[in-house]
Amino acid sequence: MKKGIFIAVGVVALLAVMVWADHKFPAGGAQSASAPSKPTDAPTVALKDLNDKDVTLQQYKGEVVLVNFWATWCAPCKVEIPWMIEFQQKYSPRGFTILGVSMDEDGKKAIQPFLDKERFDVNGQKEAMSYPILLGSDAIAEKFGGVLGLPTSMLFTRDGKKVRTIVGLVNHDDISKAIESLL
Repeated sequence: MKKGIFIAVGVVALLAVMVWADHKFPAGGAQSASAPSKPTDAPTVALKDLNDKDVTLQQYKGEVVLVNFWATWCAPCKVEIPWMIEFQQKYSPRGFTILGVSMDEDGKKAIQPFLDKERFDVNGQKEAMSYPILLGSDAIAEKFGGVLGLPTSMLFTRDGKKVRTIVGLVNHDDISKAIESLL
């Protein structure tokens, strides 16, 4: 009898935590490419590239920018990378760029061998990552409003306003349409 009461209390506690989490972090909080958010200014933060140079979003004012938080160990990120390469190739002549922000804890030590070795199938061709790769951290992610999981992508307009946040794998067609609408 005591065991049954203990289990019932545990189930009620679990349900209470689930209800609290649903209110605190609603499913609609992670926006898809088809659900625009209220535009917010790009954060003023300097990220380091792989050559230890500072890069800011303000340097890309006048371009549409997709900031993609990823990691070398992240399986969904590896699914997205060929799409990111495709978007960079297709849209960069029209004023678009992707900034890949690596969240690998070992930084350049983990990223550089990955970039040197990995090739991705993009429209039948093996391609390397062709967009700027920057070093991320939890502190940098917080400046962007936080990253709840990888990959996370944030789309910025030509005037530096964040208009979309996508937590998890982007939908190729939806993000392509969102990019085109801003170009």
